Amino acid sequence: MGLIGETLTQILIPVAALVGIGFALVQWFLVSKVRVSTGSADNGYKDRLIEEDEPEEGIDADEVVAKCAEIQNAISVGATSFLFTQYKYLGIFTVLFGAIIFLFLGSVNGFSTKSEPCTYYKGNLCKPALANALFTTVAFLLGAVTSVLSGFLGMKIATYANARTTLEARAGVGKAFKIAFRSGAVMGFLLAANGLLVLYVSINLFKLYYGDDWEGLYESITGYGLGGSSMALFGRVGGGIYTKAADVGADLVGKVERNIPEDDPRNPAVIADNVGDNVGDIAGMGSDLFGSYAESSCAALFVASISSIGISHDYTAMSYPLIISSMGIVVCLITTLFATDFVEIKNVTEIEPSLKRQLLISTVLMTAGIGMVSFFALPSEFTLYDFGTEKVVKNWHLFFCVSIGLWAGLVIGYITEYYTSNAYSPVQDVADSCRTGAATNVIFGLALGYKSVIIPIFAIAVAIYVSFSLAAMYGIAVAALGMLSTIATGLAIDAYGPISDNAGGIAEMAGMSHKIRERTDALDAAGNTTAAIGKGFAIGSAALVSLALFGAFVSRAEITVVDVLTPKVFIGLIVGAMLPYWFSAMTMKSVGSAALKMVEEVRRQFNDIPGLMEGTAKPDYATCVKISTDASLKEMIPPGALVMLTPLIAGTFFGVETLAGVLAGSLVSGVQVAISASNTGGAWDNAKKYIEAGATEHARMLGPKGSDAHIAAVIGDTVGDPLKDTSGPSLNILIKLMAVESLVFAPFFAAHGGLLFKWF
Repeated sequence: MGLIGETLTQILIPVAALVGIGFALVQWFLVSKVRVSTGSADNGYKDRLIEEDEPEEGIDADEVVAKCAEIQNAISVGATSFLFTQYKYLGIFTVLFGAIIFLFLGSVNGFSTKSEPCTYYKGNLCKPALANALFTTVAFLLGAVTSVLSGFLGMKIATYANARTTLEARAGVGKAFKIAFRSGAVMGFLLAANGLLVLYVSINLFKLYYGDDWEGLYESITGYGLGGSSMALFGRVGGGIYTKAADVGADLVGKVERNIPEDDPRNPAVIADNVGDNVGDIAGMGSDLFGSYAESSCAALFVASISSIGISHDYTAMSYPLIISSMGIVVCLITTLFATDFVEIKNVTEIEPSLKRQLLISTVLMTAGIGMVSFFALPSEFTLYDFGTEKVVKNWHLFFCVSIGLWAGLVIGYITEYYTSNAYSPVQDVADSCRTGAATNVIFGLALGYKSVIIPIFAIAVAIYVSFSLAAMYGIAVAALGMLSTIATGLAIDAYGPISDNAGGIAEMAGMSHKIRERTDALDAAGNTTAAIGKGFAIGSAALVSLALFGAFVSRAEITVVDVLTPKVFIGLIVGAMLPYWFSAMTMKSVGSAALKMVEEVRRQFNDIPGLMEGTAKPDYATCVKISTDASLKEMIPPGALVMLTPLIAGTFFGVETLAGVLAGSLVSGVQVAISASNTGGAWDNAKKYIEAGATEHARMLGPKGSDAHIAAVIGDTVGDPLKDTSGPSLNILIKLMAVESLVFAPFFAAHGGLLFKWF
């Protein structure tokens, strides 16, 4: 037993979650103090609209605020409308897939209601398979609802904050940074706290039925992770197709053909583009990281439930993953204050270092927190079951497992930043390659993406080796949790990017001065890099989560060894390695098809609407929004079906050994493709912004906007859009979703799987 009793554990976890929710509400209140309505033009600054500068000449402040409010409302209505339509489809899917879970798991023992011998607690009776089927289905529904709620709340917060960030930019870049970052923090803390609270409440409610049957309890809880990632997949794919169809259409026609600025109100696709930032980069990303958190927690809880911790019913030690997450909320709260209260941003050059400091501060503080939790919550030593053998583990072993996951995340974040920030040579080299046209830009960008995979893979490999050596599969599960323990800070940094991007768009559409647009561009450029860092974290954690879930699946399916030399396993391995490419092909083609329609529509409006280029006529924004909406809802189904059906088909017809090969192949292949795709797209985007900003002599030589080098950079950026915002981030969901789905259905596959090999 650890030093913390069960009663104290039962208090600490919900209190930490409620503190996180309370802190999010305080941040939201501070953001809401910036008013977006006519008559609030000064927002308390009056004589000091632009730091120490004079008020903007020729620009009516009240009119600017009114325009900002109007644009904000259009973006919010568009995003809400799309998500509600998407959620109707997802509601139907959730009910159908919930029924499949119940039928498959209930049929393991012919829908028997009799207690049965436990798989791991030898000599004891456990609850019937039918009960596990029912509770797994309930957990799946809870995970799905929490995931959808995480995405939706994130979108509402982002659309609430975008115009407020724009208006604060008049008072200086530091004020605008605070609003954007506080808004990101609202999303980060709400998601981390809600995810923890719902999981904690679910476990305690399920315990009322399961009692001492912890094997059945934590097996059924795995449905929570499956529900979270299922929604994340459709959110990421659907949102990614929406946003990139609009973005590519707006850029190719507006910037390349018509030579008008990004986010120019004359561009018919501009509202769809800004809506897309919220439904893809915010709602999709929120659901994605919630899914990673839920799965890593479920994997750790399941593996712990079949160890001596579970058998001895040590509740505090069993709740170690939840206590780590609780500590993470407290650490992230302190870390956030460094960005919003302790240090003030006074210059655009301080934005990116401030965001990087968030990662470092949270990692250092969390390392100390992990040490405390490991010492107080865990017994000095306990026994884990490592594929049929027993392994004695000490509490300091787990400290190192969680810490190495945490620090591996920091390494991945910093390496991602190095390869995607225009402050460093890799992106500057890509920008320089634009001198000779789009072809060399594409070649340099692809090479950068492939090269950026090397160090993150070594970091993941070291984390896997150390954590597995110390604590077997439980070590890998808590290493993944370590990487995600500072999820509130990670999400705040990630959500900051799209909010800043929207703020820049609103400034352009509202006709604000060039100086304001420069400030929002600086916020946006830093946001692009932080978004890439967020994707790096998501992919790295997905690799560890998937491996932990893979280990749990192998244990539950009672496979003693996965031998790649046997034909059953090898065919699964090679097919699994192919799946990320098949999936990427589907999502890229979907974006391309939707972008084709968008480009044709934008061209039509420029050609057919008299006075559009002159600014005397308004474009038809609604048609472009409809093209993106229709395309994303239609095109998200085939990639989603590929991911959801593959484990069911492989396990049912080919058996658990082949399915194990599929999971291993998709994990090894998917991580590489995801990292390279995300970083290639991020580098192309920031190479374009490097030329546009013209902050260095080298950048000015390549520019200005509209130059041949700039046009080549825009083409590279549009090629990279679906890579970094659709295919890349969706791949990490593919590898972990297939793993958690296999774990949930493992009892069925073990009992009835491999039909083809039984028949032939």
